[in-house]
Amino acid sequence: MDEVVQQVENAKKEWEETFNKAQEHINSIHNFGKSRTEKSASSLPRLNALAQDELGLLNSLQFKVDVLAPQLPSNDQVEFAVSLVKSWKNQIQRLRLNLRNANLQAKENTRKAAKEERELLLGGGEESTIRRRNLQTKAGMTSAAETITDSLRRTRQLMVQEVERSGSTLMAFEESTGVLKKAESEYKGHRSLLMRTRNLLSTMQRQDVLDRVILAVGFLLFSLAVLYVVSKRIGILKLQRTVTAAIRSGMAGQANILPRPGDLLQPPRVHHNAVPDPGVDVALGQPMHDEL
Repeated sequence: MDEVVQQVENAKKEWEETFNKAQEHINSIHNFGKSRTEKSASSLPRLNALAQDELGLLNSLQFKVDVLAPQLPSNDQVEFAVSLVKSWKNQIQRLRLNLRNANLQAKENTRKAAKEERELLLGGGEESTIRRRNLQTKAGMTSAAETITDSLRRTRQLMVQEVERSGSTLMAFEESTGVLKKAESEYKGHRSLLMRTRNLLSTMQRQDVLDRVILAVGFLLFSLAVLYVVSKRIGILKLQRTVTAAIRSGMAGQANILPRPGDLLQPPRVHHNAVPDPGVDVALGQPMHDEL
């Protein structure tokens, strides 16, 4: 069973016991003074003190269940606890009203008993003398008992208040402990997340540096390739121009070597003073001239 549910069940049992005791004391107060055996004035304050203590305990139990209700595991249990707290509150109010009416009835009974006692005391005879002596003895005992009872009642109320305060402090400590444990678990989770994030950032930084190096090397290779292509292209253009110029010059030379149509009708010119080339054969029938 859940701890909160167990505490609520214990509070319900304690409530029933305390409620029955409070009703018994209220009934005793209501019947106080009716019988001849209850003529001590100290009994009524003691009964009132007990009833007040029990009402205070009922209030503390109601407050305890009201605090524990939101912590129950299911919604049905929470609703039941809330309705139970409301019914307890109404019962406490009825008990207070009954206690007030019982005190009024006790005063009326005491007044009637005092009247009868006065009539007996004012009467003559040995019985009246013995009753007066008993009353004087009981008066001293009553005052002492009343003083002790008041001291004990105040001490008990202080102890009950201290117990309630200690319980509230303990509950606050438990809640604080739970909050601290939750904060610690969240901190551990955030710490692991921060470590992973830091590792990812380091990896991204290394990847960024590597990407920059790759981009720089790629750009350098691309630039070299462009320069190479441009240089090759310029060399090809120069070669083409050279070849074109050579072709043009060759064509111009051929144009000068070929005979013109008018020159074909004219006989070739012979230089008489020319020295024949030893490697050239001189046609027979042609006169040879001595340069000397």
